[in-house]
Amino acid sequence: RLLYALLVWASTSAIAFGQSASLLDSPVTLNIDNQSILKVLESIEEQTVCSFYYNPQDLDYDKKYNFSNEELKIAAVLEKLFPNESIKIKTKGTRIILVKNRAKIIPPIAEEKFTLSGYIMDAESNETLIGATVYCPELQIGTSSNEYGFYSLTMPAGTYELTFAYIGYASKVENFGMTANREYSALLSSGVKLAEVEVVAEDQRKRHGETQMSNKISMEKVKSMPALMGERDVLKVIQLMPGVQSGSEGTSGLYVRGGGPDQNLMLLDGVPVYNSNHLFGFVSVFNGDAIKSVELIKGGFPARHGGRLSSIVDVRMKEGNMKKIQGDVTIGLISGRFNIEGPIVKDKTSFSFSGRRTWFDLLSTPGQKLANKNKTPGESKNTMKYNLYDLNAKVNHKFSNKSRLYLSSYLGNDKLSLAGIEPGRQENGSLDWGNKLLTARWNYQFSPKLFSNTTVYSSTYAFNFQNEQKELVGTPDEISDLFTTNSKIQDYGAKFDVSYIPHTNHYIRAGVKYGIYEFTPTTSFQQLKDGQNPVESVRSESPKISGNELSAYIEDDMIITKRIKINAGVHVANFSVQNSNYTSIQPRASLSFLIDKNSSLKFSATKMTQFLHLLASPGLGLPTDLWVSSTDKVKPENSWQYGIGYTRSLGNGYELTLEGFYKKMDNLLAYKSGYNIFSNSKEWENKVDVGEGTSFGGELLLEKTSGKTTGWIGYTLSKSSRTFPDINFGKAFPYKYDRRHDIGMAIIHKKSDRMDFGLVWVYGTGNTFTLGTTNYLALGIDNGAENPNGAFGSLGTTNHIEQRNNQRMPAYHRLDLSVNLHKEKKRGTRTWSYGIYNAYARQNPFVVIATFTQEGVPALKQQSLLPILPYFAYSFKF
Repeated sequence: RLLYALLVWASTSAIAFGQSASLLDSPVTLNIDNQSILKVLESIEEQTVCSFYYNPQDLDYDKKYNFSNEELKIAAVLEKLFPNESIKIKTKGTRIILVKNRAKIIPPIAEEKFTLSGYIMDAESNETLIGATVYCPELQIGTSSNEYGFYSLTMPAGTYELTFAYIGYASKVENFGMTANREYSALLSSGVKLAEVEVVAEDQRKRHGETQMSNKISMEKVKSMPALMGERDVLKVIQLMPGVQSGSEGTSGLYVRGGGPDQNLMLLDGVPVYNSNHLFGFVSVFNGDAIKSVELIKGGFPARHGGRLSSIVDVRMKEGNMKKIQGDVTIGLISGRFNIEGPIVKDKTSFSFSGRRTWFDLLSTPGQKLANKNKTPGESKNTMKYNLYDLNAKVNHKFSNKSRLYLSSYLGNDKLSLAGIEPGRQENGSLDWGNKLLTARWNYQFSPKLFSNTTVYSSTYAFNFQNEQKELVGTPDEISDLFTTNSKIQDYGAKFDVSYIPHTNHYIRAGVKYGIYEFTPTTSFQQLKDGQNPVESVRSESPKISGNELSAYIEDDMIITKRIKINAGVHVANFSVQNSNYTSIQPRASLSFLIDKNSSLKFSATKMTQFLHLLASPGLGLPTDLWVSSTDKVKPENSWQYGIGYTRSLGNGYELTLEGFYKKMDNLLAYKSGYNIFSNSKEWENKVDVGEGTSFGGELLLEKTSGKTTGWIGYTLSKSSRTFPDINFGKAFPYKYDRRHDIGMAIIHKKSDRMDFGLVWVYGTGNTFTLGTTNYLALGIDNGAENPNGAFGSLGTTNHIEQRNNQRMPAYHRLDLSVNLHKEKKRGTRTWSYGIYNAYARQNPFVVIATFTQEGVPALKQQSLLPILPYFAYSFKF
C-alpha cells in the first residue's frame, strides 16, 4: 500500500508539474490602453484556465500598461510586468502565485547603504521649497525638505526611482543608481495643471505621516480670500482654523486653545516678534507680499520650539529670485504695498525687498483742515493723524552647494497723533509703537546626513506715549502739563541647530540657544510748567530688569513600524534673573498611528514653560500692554497639554480631522482690580495677581484640497476658565475670550485662470464681560472742596459685582465676499480685487456699556464698530 501511494503521488505531481510548466507558455492576446496591472491580470484569466494569487500590497497600481493586440506567452507578459525579477513567480496546478522578491529590495550586504541629499527648489526662481516630499515607491520610504529646502534620504545600494513632489508643482521622477553618496537638487515647476489623484495622494501621504497637530497656510489661498479693507492678512486666515479665536471685532489677535495673545510664539525667519499688530490689532505686521510660508502648530509641540504655552506661528520670508527680476505693486483703499526681488549675482546671490504704508493721514488731513476752517472762533478744533509702515529686506548668498548665508531684517512702526485747540486751552498727544528685527543665518552641510544652521539675531519692541496740555493765559505766560511714558523689550540671541538623518527611520534634531533680555517695563515723566519755569517734575521708572536664557533640546522623528511614527524629545531651559535661577525640563512626545492608508490616529503630551509675561489692560488690546520678565517674586508660566486626533482622507480631495485637547496652566498674571499701566506704582509686581487656568475642548476640520473649489469648515467646542486668589473672591471665572462655539468657513472657487471667488463666514459665542447686578451710594469721609474738614457723606455710586465675567455679549457672525479678476498683459499680470467685508451688515458688538436706572437696575447698550465695508485694490505682478 505504501508503494502504491508513492506511485500515485509521483504521477499526480508529474501531471501537475507538466500543467504548471505549460501554463506559463500559454499564449494570450492583449489589447489594453493605459490600464493598471489589475486589468492585465484579469485579461489573462479570462483567456486561460489560470488564476492569480498575490498580496495586494505587493503590486503597484499606479503604473499604467499598454498592449496593442499583442500575442504573447504568459511568461513574456509577466516579465514585462515585473522586470528585474522584482516578483517571484510560482505555479501550482492552474494557480500562478506572485510573491514579492524581498532579496531584490534588501541587498545581500545590508550594511552597504548610501545617501542622496540636496535641495528642492522652484525651477523658475531657484527659491527653496519647505516641506516638499521625496518618496521611493519600491522601498516605501521617503522624507521631506526642512525649513531651508534641504533633504536627505539613505537607501541600500541599488537602482531606484524617486518622486519629488510639492503641492501646486508638477512632480518630478528621477532614477538613481546608489553605489555611492550622491548630491541632487530637484527643480520643480509651478503653475502646471496636475492630476487631482496625484496631488491628493502626495498630500495624504505627508499628512498621515506627520506627528504634529499643525496647519500649513498657503499664501496663494491667503491672496484669494476676502480681507478687511483689502489687506491680506495671514493671521486672519489662521483665525479661521479650529481652536483659534480672534479677540475683538476685526482684530488680528490670536487666542489659541484658551491661551492669551502673549502665549503665541510669533517667529519671523526664526526670530521672535513681540507685537504682531498694526492699527490697534486690525492689521498684522506680516506683509503678505513678503511671505513665503506660514505654519501654525497648536499641539504636539516639537522640542525645538520653546518659550510659549499655546502655539507657534512660524513665518518665513521670501529669499529672492535667483534667475530674474520680478515683483508686484498693489494700491488699495487704505494702503499701498510693493515687493521686488531678483538676482544680485545670477544663481549665486539674490535679494527680496518689500514695503507697505497706509495713507490715512494723507487722505484725512485735507478734510480735517476744511472742517476746522469752517468752525466758529468759540468751537474746538481737532485733528487726528495715523499711519503705519512695514519694510522687509532679505539677502540670500550661496557660497557653494553646502554653504549658504541669509541676512534679513524687518522694520515696522505705527504713529497716532491727536491735537485739539479751544479758547484758552491746547492739547497735543501722540502714541507710536513698532518692532525692529535683524537676523543673520548660516547654513552648512557637514555631510549628506548632517545639516546645520547658525543664527544671530536681535528683536526690539517699544512704545512711546506723550500728552501735553497747555492753559493759554497769555503769551508768553502759559501753564503746561506734560506727561510721557514708554516701555521697551530688547532680545539678543544666538542659536545653533543641527539636523542628523542617520537612517530613514530617524530624523534627529538638536540645538542650543543663548539669549539676553532687557526689560524696561515703564518709564514715566510728568512736568508742570508755568511759562518757561518748571514748577514740578516727577519721574517714575520701574526698575530695569535683565535676564539670560540658556536652552538646549534634542528630538527624534522615529519610524517604529510602517504604522507607528513617534516624535519624542526634551527641551531644557535655564532663566537667570535678579537673584533667581529658574530651570525647566520640558518633555515632549507625539505619536502617529496609521490605521490604514486613508486614516490615522495621533496622540501628544507636552510641557511648555514661558519666562516672559504680557500685562494686558482690560478691554481693547492696546500697544501699551507691557512685556515683563519673571522675577524673584513672579515665577515662570507653565502648562501641560494633552491631545488626541483622528485624520481620515474621504476621497475626491476631502480630508476630515477631529481633535480633542486638555490644557492646564499655572503662574498666569493679571492686573489686580483697579490697576492698569497708568496706576501710580513704580513696581509692576505690586499691580498683579498670580493664578492658574484650564481649557479643554474638541475641534473638527473638514477640508477640500483639490479641484476648482477648495477650502475648509472648522468648528470648535471649548471651555476656558481662570482662577486668581484676589480676583472674583478666589473662585474660577470664565476667561474673557472663552467661547463655547466657534465656526470658521473659507471657500475659494477658481472659475478660470482669469477669475476666482472667495467667501468667508464666521460665527462665535459672544465674549464675556463683567456687569454689576446693581449700584448703590458709597459712604465715607469726604475731604472734597465742600467738606474741607472732612465729613461723613456720599462718595458717589458703586457697582455691586458678584462675579467676574458674569455676562456675555451677543453672538458674533459675519460674511465676507471677494472676487479677483486677472488678466495677462504684455509686461505681467494685472489683478483687480473687489470685496465686501460684513456683507449682510451685521451689527456685531465691540463693547457693551452698562448704565443703571434710578432703581439701580442695569441697562445694556451695545456699540458696534465695523459696518458693511466694500473695498477694491489694483495690483500688477511683473
